[in-house]
Amino acid sequence: MQTTTLNVRTGGEEVVLDLTRECEGFVSGRGDGLLHVFVPHATAGLAIIETGAGSDDDLLAALGDLLPADDRWRHAHGARGHGRSHVMPAVVPPYATVPVDGGRLALGTWQSICIVDLNVDNAERTVRLDFLEG
Repeated sequence: MQTTTLNVRTGGEEVVLDLTRECEGFVSGRGDGLLHVFVPHATAGLAIIETGAGSDDDLLAALGDLLPADDRWRHAHGARGHGRSHVMPAVVPPYATVPVDGGRLALGTWQSICIVDLNVDNAERTVRLDFLEG
């Protein structure tokens, strides 16, 4: 297994941040296998989604409807609604696995690998990439 970590800045607002280029660079020339992507954070997730055509904003809106940023959450430190950020990885998991064919991600035409971060209190994230040769 070959591993690297990325340090990404998600900023101080809710975000869907595309990591596809970084993932492509990591698997380039590695042959066939699997790319496993993992965020070791209690308040971030990974989604394979279309970006740039509004789907990323739609995801944030849907998460806002499903997990409102209000005072209902028992986990209540940090920004208003912070507890929802701890629930979000049960909906948007902190991992994704993508097949790699000949050193290229086997994603569909409009698919991108994205970190989803609702936690405005933590702008720095680590993303672990593992390539498992197959």
